[in-house]
Amino acid sequence: MMRLDVLYFAFVRERIGLPREKVDTKAATVADLVAELMAREDRYAAAFADLSALRVALDQELSSFDAPLEGVREVAFFPPMTGG
Repeated sequence: MMRLDVLYFAFVRERIGLPREKVDTKAATVADLVAELMAREDRYAAAFADLSALRVALDQELSSFDAPLEGVREVAFFPPMTGG
């Protein structure tokens, strides 16, 4: 079991209702963590319903959903950045 700081931005934050939380997890990868979160409550399921609309950063480095979580302290979920 590890404890992660999980940060939510934009529509993810709006749907979940939190900017960040500490999560105790047994997840091996980001995808495993998402599955654990989605199983919690409907608001998490709604926030993560379309992973193609999300990006993830591990310890402030852009990463992928199949990335391992070992040694990671912070996971952030956010929509793709757009220029403008």
